Amino acid sequence: MTTVRTRIAPSPTGDPHVGTAYIALFNLCFARQHGGQFILRIEDTDQVRSTRESEQQIYDALRWLGIEWDEGPDVGGPHGPYRQSERGAIYKQYSDELVAKGHAFPCFCSAERLDAVRAEQMASKETPRYDGHCMHIAPEEAQRRVAAGESHVVRMKVPSEGVCVVKDMLRGEVEIGWDRIDMQVLMKADGLPTYFLANVVDDHLMGITHVLRGEEWLPSAPKLLKLYEYFGWEAPVNCYMPLLRNPDKSKLSKRKNPTSITFYQRMGFLPQAMLNYLGRMGWSMPDEREKFTLDEMIAHFDITRVSLGGPIFDLEKLSWLNGQWLRELPVERFAEEVQKWAFHPDYLMKIAPHVQGRVETFSQIAPLAAFFFSGGLNLDASLFEHKKLSPEQVRQAMQLVLWKLEALRQWSKDGITAVIQAVAESMGLKLRDLMPLMFPAITGQASSVSVLDAMEILGPDLTRFRLRQAIELLGGVSKKENKEWEKLLAAIA
Repeated sequence: MTTVRTRIAPSPTGDPHVGTAYIALFNLCFARQHGGQFILRIEDTDQVRSTRESEQQIYDALRWLGIEWDEGPDVGGPHGPYRQSERGAIYKQYSDELVAKGHAFPCFCSAERLDAVRAEQMASKETPRYDGHCMHIAPEEAQRRVAAGESHVVRMKVPSEGVCVVKDMLRGEVEIGWDRIDMQVLMKADGLPTYFLANVVDDHLMGITHVLRGEEWLPSAPKLLKLYEYFGWEAPVNCYMPLLRNPDKSKLSKRKNPTSITFYQRMGFLPQAMLNYLGRMGWSMPDEREKFTLDEMIAHFDITRVSLGGPIFDLEKLSWLNGQWLRELPVERFAEEVQKWAFHPDYLMKIAPHVQGRVETFSQIAPLAAFFFSGGLNLDASLFEHKKLSPEQVRQAMQLVLWKLEALRQWSKDGITAVIQAVAESMGLKLRDLMPLMFPAITGQASSVSVLDAMEILGPDLTRFRLRQAIELLGGVSKKENKEWEKLLAAIA
C-alpha cells in the first residue's frame, strides 16, 4: 500500500500568511490521519523577492502554531534539496525532455509583441492567450537560435479544443475548456522554472500522493495534469480547499484583515487557539464542538467534512475562541503565558533604556509605556492635524510610509528611518515634518519615547497594523487615491 505523502510549498516573499498555515494544517491532518508523511518545500524561484529571512519566519511561525514536518530544507530528508532554487539542473533536464518530445518549445517573442497580441485579443473580446507564434519554428532553427544565446522562454503546448476533466476530492469532476488555457511558460528567460514545471517535477520526485491546495489554483489545473500526461507520470490526488474570506466575503487580504501569523503571535493569541480556529475554517468536528486540540482534529479528521462555502476569517470570533482557551488555563499557566508573551527579560530590556530617563517613579512606567503591551490603540483624530499638510496629504504620507514598510524585509531603526525620510523627500518635506504623524499612530500620544526606537521594538506586524488603523480612522484610502498614490510609490527611492 502506498504511503500517503502531502506537502506545503510556500514562497518566502513576505510575512508568513495565515492562508499558508490553514493549508499546511489540513495537509498535516490528512497525512497523519493516514499514517503518512508531511513535507515542507520552499518555492523560492522568485529571486528578486525571496529571502532567507522570510523563509526562517515561515519555519518559526508554523512551529509556533505546532505544525511540524517530516522532511524539509531545515530538517533534511531523502528527497532533497527542498529549496527550488537549489534544483535548477533538475528542472532543466525535464524541460529539455519536454522540448525533445515535442510537448514544449522555445519562445523568442518579446514582451512588446506579447503585450500587443493580448491587447488585440482583449479588444476583440477574446480570452488573452499566447497565439502560438514560435510553436511553428522548425525545431532545428529553434535550437540554433537557443545555442546562439538568443533570449527565450520555454512554453508548453496545450490543446485548443475540448475539455479537461479535473478530479477534485471535494467537487467531484470539474470540466474546464482548453480554450481558456494559455500555453504556459515553463522555464523563464533567466533559466529558472515557473511554478507549473517546478511543482509537477517536485511533487513527482518527492513522491507526493495527495495535494491539498487553495481553490484559486483550480482554473489552472489542466496545465498541471497535461504535464503529468506529457511525462507519463501518475498525477497525485487533488483537493482544492475553499479560500479564506473576510467577513464581507471578499478574499482574505491584509487591507481588511491582518494576515500575518506573526501578527497574531505578537497580539497575544495562544498558538493552540489559533490552530483550533484555522481547523474550523470550513471543517467541523463530528460532534460540532468549537474547541479542540490538534491531536483531536487529527483523530477525527475526514476531508469530506470540508464545506465548499468560503470560510469566514473573523477576528472577533478568533478573539472569542482565544478567550475560551485562556480562561481554561490553570492560573499558574496563564501567568507563565503572559510572561512568555511580553513580560520576559528580553523584551523588557529593549524597553527599559527608553523609559528610564523619562520617569521619576516606577508607577509612571505604565502610563508612559502601555503602548508597548497593547495591540490596537484608541486613537484621537485631532492628534493628526498638521501645520504644513492638508488632511489628504496626511493620509497620503501615512499610506506611502505603510506601503514602504510592508516591503521592508530587514526591520531596523535605520531601515525605518530611511523609509520615512524617503517618503518625506518625495513630498518635498523633511523627516521632522512626518514624525508628528508617527507618534500618535504608533504610541497613541502626541509625544513619547523615541517613536523610531518604538517601531523597531514593536516589530513590523504591530507597526503596520497601527498605521493601517490610523489611516482608517482618518477616512481610509479611496480606489482613485490608491491608484494615484501607487504611481507616487514607484518613484520613491
